[in-house]
Amino acid sequence: MLQIYNSLTRRKEPFRPIEAGRARMYVCGMTVYDYCHVGHARVMVVFDVVARYLRDRGYDLTYVRNITDIDDKIIRRAAERGETIEQLTDFFIRAMHEDAAALGVRPPDHEPRATTSIDEIVAMIGALIDKGYAYAADNGDVYYDVSRFDGYGRLSGKKLEDLRAGERVAIGEAKDDPLDFVLWKAAKPGEPQWDSPWGPGRPGWHIECSAMSTHCLGDHIDIHGGGMDLMFPHHENEIAQSEAATGHRFVNVWMHNGFVQVNEEKMSKSLGNFFTVREVLKRYAPEVVRFFILSSYYRSPLNYSDENLNGAKAALERFYTALRGIAVSGAAVVDEADEYVQRFRAAMDDDFNTPEAIAALFDLARDLNRAKAEGREDEAARLAALLRRLGGVLGVLQDDADLFLQGKGAGVSSTEDGGAIEDSAGLSEEGIAALIARRIAARKARDWIESDRIRDELDRQGIALEDGPQGTTWRRK
Repeated sequence: MLQIYNSLTRRKEPFRPIEAGRARMYVCGMTVYDYCHVGHARVMVVFDVVARYLRDRGYDLTYVRNITDIDDKIIRRAAERGETIEQLTDFFIRAMHEDAAALGVRPPDHEPRATTSIDEIVAMIGALIDKGYAYAADNGDVYYDVSRFDGYGRLSGKKLEDLRAGERVAIGEAKDDPLDFVLWKAAKPGEPQWDSPWGPGRPGWHIECSAMSTHCLGDHIDIHGGGMDLMFPHHENEIAQSEAATGHRFVNVWMHNGFVQVNEEKMSKSLGNFFTVREVLKRYAPEVVRFFILSSYYRSPLNYSDENLNGAKAALERFYTALRGIAVSGAAVVDEADEYVQRFRAAMDDDFNTPEAIAALFDLARDLNRAKAEGREDEAARLAALLRRLGGVLGVLQDDADLFLQGKGAGVSSTEDGGAIEDSAGLSEEGIAALIARRIAARKARDWIESDRIRDELDRQGIALEDGPQGTTWRRK
């Protein structure tokens, strides 16, 4: 049975959906005021794999990932760029979708935006006021009264008395308690605003996800995901809002992925140590970046470095070298009794343990290489199809082997100005083909010195040759 680590209970638990055969999952998406960085990519890839695996296991999944398209950062950035809010957010939403598609992330079933969910947000705030969990302040803001909700802090393990220590109400705020958080912000000059029973204004960040989740998935959902940095206060506040407004348990399983780190610090825009997905894709193929993310257990820190990305690239080259020369013939029929299927399933059933799943695929590739070397063509074809089938659950190993190894795989990124990725080897395909032809001629003439010289020249320029029964193939190192 699938076991998932639940951040709320701090243990792995069997996944038992609210409704048999169905699953409802909500994941906090991006605040769209800049390009996505590798930390955002990890959230997208991790929960894309969760969605893929749930569906592979036969669940009828409804996956919702929201977009925050109004907040203080967005307002400031639009003003800096001399754009409207809509111009800024539309631009970065398109960029986010491009980055996600490049990384093989499938679109969610629903992608609600905060600005198109104002009616649901206002209705939920009204319900909270009616039930005594929220209050309208004299300055036009509406606040959630944290003291009214029993169990506040149970997700993050924080206690109200500890949180209150040293807290103060900021200047300009009219809340009763330092821990109370804003649900509706009164309009300020020059800012976007919507009408509400409490006057014109805009929603607070926390209420947006509660309203969008319940609107798309209902009051009670199976899985809620996001980065570990959202556990407090964002997800803590979501629980308080949603359960107070609906009277139902909000989420059964809370999932949080670990940080991406650079030099042991969390990657973030505020620290200035982030790398955008687009920057990284100028140097590495998208599948390499995806594989790099999946090579670490999703709850553990992910250490960003060229060394680790190069390791992911080398690992993928091992897989595609094993797949090379075997024609793809439709989807493999999975035999659940197969040793590798069982190992893969056991790893993924253990809280989506992708490193262990990948280890099973490496052993599968080893057996594939052995079958190829021994001329067992039918077995090689079976193993290759199985490798692609299981790799597809992770969103990898779906490319043409020759194209990937030659640096021309599907989804290889372009630069932001539309140009192709720079070829660090500096040698065109035509040049490579010409040198290989000269080497073949030298070998036929038994001119081994010239043959070796050409191989060494290609090697210096990052091109590895492989001689086999079907002739000479090449790949970029």
